[in-house]
Amino acid sequence: MKRFHSILPVDAEGYYGRFGGAYIPEILHDNVEKLTEAFHRYAADEEFNRELDLLLRDYVGRPTPLYKASRLSELYGTNIYLKREDLCHTGAHKINNALGSVLLAKRMGKTRIIAETGAGQHGVATATACALMGLECVVYMGALDVERQSPNVERMKMLGAKVEAVQSGNRTLKDATNEAIRDWCCNPDSYYVIGSTVGPHPYPEMVAHFQSVISREIRSQLKGMTGSECPDYVVACIGGGSNAAGAFYHFINEPGVKLVAAEAAGMGVDTDMTAATIHVGSEGIIHGSRTMVMQTPDGQIIEPYSVSAGLDYPGIGPLHAYLAGTGRTEVLAVTDKIALEAAFRLTRTEGIIPALESAHALGVLEMKRFAPDDTVVLNLSGRGDKDMHTYMALKDTVRI
Repeated sequence: MKRFHSILPVDAEGYYGRFGGAYIPEILHDNVEKLTEAFHRYAADEEFNRELDLLLRDYVGRPTPLYKASRLSELYGTNIYLKREDLCHTGAHKINNALGSVLLAKRMGKTRIIAETGAGQHGVATATACALMGLECVVYMGALDVERQSPNVERMKMLGAKVEAVQSGNRTLKDATNEAIRDWCCNPDSYYVIGSTVGPHPYPEMVAHFQSVISREIRSQLKGMTGSECPDYVVACIGGGSNAAGAFYHFINEPGVKLVAAEAAGMGVDTDMTAATIHVGSEGIIHGSRTMVMQTPDGQIIEPYSVSAGLDYPGIGPLHAYLAGTGRTEVLAVTDKIALEAAFRLTRTEGIIPALESAHALGVLEMKRFAPDDTVVLNLSGRGDKDMHTYMALKDTVRI
């Protein structure tokens, strides 16, 4: 039987260097082993991939455009191309992984799907995939995120999902993930769709694979537009890291392509209101894998902060911890202020309202100098509809 082999720097146990692995309770071992086997089988299966590709084309609307942002390019004195994941059905890149994962769950005979969500985009995408395929869907979401992302909560409910508001901890993404894992432990026959490149092996590898369609398209589109498949830079935001994994995937082994990741600095890395895990974290274990974690010296998780619900997470996917640790990626800490200004700047120059998560990637343009002949591809991972309340509440603080 043909089996899938990743181009990522990951071994059979799910380690990227010293990061990764599967640190899980005994009750989930059988589930994770079966999931690993199913993923490696179906990721190489022609019929499975044909069905997924048709859904991505006819249902999601892929390929998404690679747009030369002329006015933004002029403003920053370089050549900026936006990968328009905001134009996907449901409004973000999350649908790529949700469809692949739920399709895999259906192949495995699962009928109940569990998911966690921060900004709500993964929850909406998973609820959408479950509605399409006729499966039960339960989404865990921090109560604070339920408040600040109410449009997405209503979308999930309309799609038939049950949304569980989590009141523990900081009431954000970390706490939603905790509750989703508890549900999975109590209901091991359910299928847990993780929304980012976090969690125990095979999730980081699997999510990156389902998101790799982004960089595959970038290579093809850029070839047609510039004559070269490889840009000088690829820029993406990182929380757990799924959109960045997808944008970086087919360039990781291209040393001439510089990879730049933007993490959420919140009020600043020198404050206690930040989510910049690479800058302030240390090695630890969170949600089933060894990675970089925001934690106290005795291993207690430090509550993160970001204006962006999707980046408000005290860890990072093990792939990104490895890439940062080896110097393959340059990681910049983008504050709320810089991200908000970048969002309004894109809106005023190109008529595109980005998600707050994507605004952090746009913040890189303010923090880093690019040459006039550079080709910079920036992954615009989601649209800003869900963040309009936050944008309007903070608009008077923004100067562009």
